[in-house]
Amino acid sequence: MAKGSSGRIVVEIDPELKQELYHALGEEGINMKQWFLGNVGQYLEERVQPSFPFVSSVSNSKKVRR
Repeated sequence: MAKGSSGRIVVEIDPELKQELYHALGEEGINMKQWFLGNVGQYLEERVQPSFPFVSSVSNSKKVRR
């Protein structure tokens, strides 16, 4: 894929996948640019500081008995 100096990104995908994505985004009230920029931001943040799944400090075997 060519990397130009403009702010445009062009990605070729299957037309059916494109329609499905636009439909899903429309149901959520967002457009492709909003979705893309949100995902780019999240991706770049996680590269700097990876997110880890929450692990409970109390396991089921250590529940307090009354």
